[in-house]
Amino acid sequence: MTMNALELRQIEFAWPNQTKPLFVIPELSLQQGQTLFIGGPSGSGKSSLLSLIAGIQLPRKGSCQVLGTSLKQLPSSERDRFRGEHLGLIFQQFNLLPFLTVEENIELPSKLFASRLQKSTQLFGSVKRHIDTLCTALHLQPSLRRRQARLLSVGEQQRVAAARALLGCPALIVADEPTSALDEDNKLDFLNLLLSTASAQNTSVVTVSHDMRIASNFDHVFQMPKMESSHVLA
Repeated sequence: MTMNALELRQIEFAWPNQTKPLFVIPELSLQQGQTLFIGGPSGSGKSSLLSLIAGIQLPRKGSCQVLGTSLKQLPSSERDRFRGEHLGLIFQQFNLLPFLTVEENIELPSKLFASRLQKSTQLFGSVKRHIDTLCTALHLQPSLRRRQARLLSVGEQQRVAAARALLGCPALIVADEPTSALDEDNKLDFLNLLLSTASAQNTSVVTVSHDMRIASNFDHVFQMPKMESSHVLA
């Protein structure tokens, strides 16, 4: 039986001191290795839902299981550890360390989390070989790898952020508006690179975006609900 990367049941989310929930999701699931696009207008709660999946926030009601683990049952420190060991994060503003090189930024998860180091070593022989594989797949040229992140173009920074998230073969990538800083010519190229590289590692991808034009690239599409209903589109 295939494990679900994500399984939400009867989720209700609200900010502290907020009476009315921001969103209610009766059910949402994603099988391991598949991809999910979460769409909706600004203010609909897309990024808040992503923070629930990453274990940064907790729901007011309901169950949020990620990779078979109930995040609500974990204390904050264990959620942080779980996120680092099993999830790769791609932030809207990249969050690269500007004075580290491309290779040093990509390598960070293996320095911080033993399971990411172990996975890269087991599957690729070494972290360096995994970095080489990711850089090739994401079209990061060898001449860039010793360049400081602050000197990269926006598109280069985005690909470095993706490589960092994929290092150590995490089971799930969560990406917040990953194409918002890219022009139209580069948007689909980057998305195709990200999804194909994740697929090669059997890594699930959950992406939130307001740009519905990229939704067709994903296995499933979830539209943030109006308070009356929610639905998943195949």
